[in-house]
Amino acid sequence: MAMCMLLSCGGKSEKGAATEEATLSGLMKSDFVSEVDGKPTALYVLKNKKGAEACVTNWGGRLVSVMVPDKNGKMTDVVLGYDNIAQYVAFPDNNYGGLIGRYGNRIANGKFTLDGTEYQLPQNNNGHCLHGGPKGYHAVVWDAKQIDDQTLELTYLSKDGEAGFPGNLNIKVIYKLTDDNAVDIKYEATTDKPTVVNLTNHSYFNLSGVPGSQIMDHTIMIDADTYVPVDSTLIPTSVLEPVEGGPMDLRQPVVVGAHIDDPFTQLVYGGGYDHNWVLNTAGDINKVAAKVVSPTSGIVMEVYTNEPGIQFYAGNSMAKAGDKGKLGVVYPHRGALCLETQHYPDSPNQPSFPSVVLRPGEKYASECIYKFSVE
Repeated sequence: MAMCMLLSCGGKSEKGAATEEATLSGLMKSDFVSEVDGKPTALYVLKNKKGAEACVTNWGGRLVSVMVPDKNGKMTDVVLGYDNIAQYVAFPDNNYGGLIGRYGNRIANGKFTLDGTEYQLPQNNNGHCLHGGPKGYHAVVWDAKQIDDQTLELTYLSKDGEAGFPGNLNIKVIYKLTDDNAVDIKYEATTDKPTVVNLTNHSYFNLSGVPGSQIMDHTIMIDADTYVPVDSTLIPTSVLEPVEGGPMDLRQPVVVGAHIDDPFTQLVYGGGYDHNWVLNTAGDINKVAAKVVSPTSGIVMEVYTNEPGIQFYAGNSMAKAGDKGKLGVVYPHRGALCLETQHYPDSPNQPSFPSVVLRPGEKYASECIYKFSVE
C-alpha cells in the first residue's frame, strides 16, 4: 500500500507561525495529512452544541476519537485508535473504528453462489473471508465532504470484482454527531449487478476513561432471545439457539467478565464473546438494541439500529503483548469491546438467514446510533 507523508506534525515554523491546536482528544490534524494509494487523507472534526467531539479520518472511514462527558463532567475519549495516519496504514487489520465491507463478518471458505454463479473471495481468516478481505473498506481512502460542523459525508465506489465481489457498488456513509451526544452512522448503497452487502462500523469502545484498562467490569445488555452459534472456526451452524439459562443471556445487564471465560463451548470457540445476537428490536431504530455502562466513569452507551443482528466482540484477540495506541497508551487484552450492527455472519450461504442480496434498482439502507450519556 503506497503511502506518502505530505506534512509533518504541528509546531512552530522557522518564521514563528502559531503552533497547531490539538483537537479536544489531543489529536493533531497534520498527523493525518498524507497520501495513500494516490488519494489524500485527512482528519475531520465534528463538534456539537454541548461541546462533545468526534474525529473521523477518511482512510478506512475510521472513527478515531469520541469525546463525551463522564459522571463528573470530565471530557473522556471512549474509542481506541491511533493518533496518526502512519500507524493506521501500518496496522490495518486491527480495524480500529473502521467502516467494514463489502461484507462485515465471515463468509465460509470465502465463497458464495448468487444466481447460479460462484464467487471466490479472499480467505484471510481460517480459510474464510473476514470483513471483505485484507483490503476491505477499512483499508481504502474514502472521498470526504464535511457538510457542517456536525456532519461528514464519505463516499466510495467499490468496483465490480473488487475482492471478488460482483457489481459496482456506490456507497455513501454519513457520520453525524448529534446534540444529544450520539454518533449516528447512516449507510446507503446501490449496485449495477446483483451482489451481497453487509456494512458496519468496527469501533472499539472503552467507557472507563482509564487509559490502558480492560473492559471486564463494564456491564452489557443485549435485547436478544436468541444468538447465532458457530463452529470452531466461527462459521454459523445455521441453527439459532436460545440464550436462556446460559452465559449468552444478556437480556439483563451482565458484567462482561462474569462468564467470559466459562467452559461453555461457544465461548471457548470465540476465546470469549465473539458472536452475533438476533435482536428483538425487529429493525426499530427507536428501541435500545444494546447498552453498555462503565461503573468507573458512569458513561453509558446505548446502541440503536435497523439491522437484525449485532456482533458483540470483547477484544479477545487484542494484542496480548500490548498495542500502542493514541498518546502512547498500551492497549491490553480485552481492552475494549465492539458492538457491530449487521446481518448475520455467512448469510450468503445460509438460506434461512435474512437476505443480504442487493439488486439493481434497490437501495441498501442501514443505520447505527451510538448514544452516550451518564448514570
